[in-house]
Amino acid sequence: TLLYTIKFERVVDTFTQDTRMDDIPRYVSTMVSEKMSVVFSVRNEPSALVKALTPFQKNCINLTHIESRPLAEDTSKYKFLVNLEIGHEEDEKRFQTAISELKEISDKDCVKVLSRRDVLDVAHKDDEVPWFPIKIAELDRFASQILSYGADLDADHPGFTDDVYRKRRKIFADIAYNYKHGEPIPAVEYNEAELKTWSTVFTKLSTLFETHACKEFRNVWPLLVQNCNYNKDNIPQLQQVSQFLKDCTGFTLRPVAGLLSSRDFLAGLAFRVFHSTQYIRHGANPFYTPEPDVCHELIGHVPMFCDPEFAAFSQEIGMASLGAPDDWIEKLATLYWFTIEFGVCREDGALKAYGAGCLSSIEELQNCVCDASKKLPFEVPEIAVTKYPITTIQPVYFVAPSFGEAKRKVREYSSQIPRAFTARYNPYTQSVELINKRSNCVKMIRDLASEMKTLEDAVNKLED
Repeated sequence: TLLYTIKFERVVDTFTQDTRMDDIPRYVSTMVSEKMSVVFSVRNEPSALVKALTPFQKNCINLTHIESRPLAEDTSKYKFLVNLEIGHEEDEKRFQTAISELKEISDKDCVKVLSRRDVLDVAHKDDEVPWFPIKIAELDRFASQILSYGADLDADHPGFTDDVYRKRRKIFADIAYNYKHGEPIPAVEYNEAELKTWSTVFTKLSTLFETHACKEFRNVWPLLVQNCNYNKDNIPQLQQVSQFLKDCTGFTLRPVAGLLSSRDFLAGLAFRVFHSTQYIRHGANPFYTPEPDVCHELIGHVPMFCDPEFAAFSQEIGMASLGAPDDWIEKLATLYWFTIEFGVCREDGALKAYGAGCLSSIEELQNCVCDASKKLPFEVPEIAVTKYPITTIQPVYFVAPSFGEAKRKVREYSSQIPRAFTARYNPYTQSVELINKRSNCVKMIRDLASEMKTLEDAVNKLED
């Protein structure tokens, strides 16, 4: 039996009267089920709905939700959003058959599939777009899609045999797992051992920043000391730091329970959201951690996210990842590694670190600016395919002349990503807008014209 709910609404909370067919991906991504969604249009005629749903019913595809509304640009057609579940290989075969039959009923170009699966493993991959969040609240979905839970430690982890440490890790992981967008990040009371580890790392690194860190980092560091209680005897709370970050560049922190996939992590950057851990490395070796911890996040990442140009560069990589094929996600993740994590730039002729992996590791920070380590020019195509170790000192660093130049090169490179739309971030609604039709472009031009008018007014006043 096919069970579904149908809604025919001209103006509802989800769809507005101004919505056009080209806006549909925005709504698919906000309502997509755990598996996948299909968007299509059919002519408004007797039995049209029955015909459209027949391929799914015939092939035993379980639909979990259906929505529809008239097309704004063609009232003779209706557009449909269908959420469904694909459970195993046999379901996949029936689904592909249903899609082929649906294309015979609907316009072929108007049938679009959105999915979180590996697009490269799908036979009809040209019809399938990897799912990506459109609204910032959709980042909540990543909480249940972590690759490893924060309390799960490998046998070679320094804290593997420490029961107290493992219990503490689970507490931090549970906080993140239950967190929802819009809530204040729960405060954590760190124990004596954790504070000692923080103090050891903080004290040693602080002596190197003046000579090894870039000026953007050095400019922000005293502000964090003043506004977020950064000092050797206190581990700052994520909520306080997140609010300060937001005031600086619009970036915010969000607790994470474990490792995210590259696609999910980069998607967060598109919304100027950084997924941050709250747990700290094991005290047995305070100068080494096999995975990101609160020292890495608060000492390495946060100061740089306070810089407007660096924040924009980070978001640029995140925006490029939205809807990108899996091979491009790997390239973008590699770019992230050699810039935001292990980036080095020139400052008055001297090498300085701006990557969080360098700035939060004593050995890495000393290695990245010394003459002995290997340095290469910042050429994005080469960087994107360079292999790198994740548990040892980096064997090579790519030196950028400036953040602005790095951002320009990344943007040029990401323009090659094969996707049928361009995306932009709307900071007022904290959502991603798709620029894939003329109407979208016209709206963007109007917004830019308004900004240019404001700029013109400001310049005229300066001239006076």
